Amino acid sequence: MIIIVVRTLILYTLVIVAIRVMGKREIAQLQPFELVALLMIADLAVIPSENVGIPLLTGIIPILVLLSANLTLAWITLKSGKARDIICGTPSILIRRGRIVEEELKRNCYNLTDLLEELRIKNVPNIADVEYAVLENNGELSVFPKAQHKGLPLTIIMDGKLNTKNLQQSNKDLNWLKRELKKQTIDKVEDVLIASLDSSGTLFTQAKQRK
Repeated sequence: MIIIVVRTLILYTLVIVAIRVMGKREIAQLQPFELVALLMIADLAVIPSENVGIPLLTGIIPILVLLSANLTLAWITLKSGKARDIICGTPSILIRRGRIVEEELKRNCYNLTDLLEELRIKNVPNIADVEYAVLENNGELSVFPKAQHKGLPLTIIMDGKLNTKNLQQSNKDLNWLKRELKKQTIDKVEDVLIASLDSSGTLFTQAKQRK
């Protein structure tokens, strides 16, 4: 009995450490690869804690492997925008300028009943009041009511990398962007943590912390 208790406490502690290392986020905010790792870690911890005949390392080693793989993927998605899009996916605009984008509903296996239910949860019972609705990577629906008259902001720079597609969509060019950055004493795109442009033409910019 004592052996079972000790083994369970060891695995319990290891799982807690693994979850803390993965970061402080709610279940609904986890990316798909993080959720899979979390579920597998929990399952792997149960097996050796229930069966004393299984060596403790049989549970510990796979947990450490999964934790290492998760941290590696998290680092890759942090450093590469393209890898982030492949691994985590990209947000889908389900309602654009007040009109439902049927292709995006089909692509995400999202029916009208789901959409209306999520709008009610967001306290927007009338779909006619919605300017934009964006299905985020974590499955949450972000809703922008028409009453705000702000439109959907475009991310121009993220972590020092220029999003040329969004820049073109905003009808701005690189020279304009450099001039705006100069006004905020930022010399290079690489020095920008994030820059987004709203529908009124206002550019929000935050520089990276200097090392």
